[in-house]
Amino acid sequence: MTVEYVRYRITEPDRRGAFEKAYAAAAEHLYAAPQCLAYELSRCVEDPERYVLRIEWTSVEDHEEGFRRGPHFPPFLDAVRPYTGDIEEMRHYERTLVVDKRRG
Repeated sequence: MTVEYVRYRITEPDRRGAFEKAYAAAAEHLYAAPQCLAYELSRCVEDPERYVLRIEWTSVEDHEEGFRRGPHFPPFLDAVRPYTGDIEEMRHYERTLVVDKRRG
């Protein structure tokens, strides 16, 4: 399993609600993709212009080759395309052994 983190900075307050709605629509395509195990979009409490999208993928390869070349990626990208210029970081991470044992 691989975790992708995408950090956004949406500086204009009037775009933030639309950004969240766009991801609510895009989430349908993440949910439908077999390569996606889980996802969440979080907004920073101290700095509300900052968001983090966390997606769990079966693997980096499944994300980049399976999802991005599959039928769910085009409508996903269409929904969030207006915000791709707001991305500050987009990276894949692997878990370490430091994990809450209660959550697996």
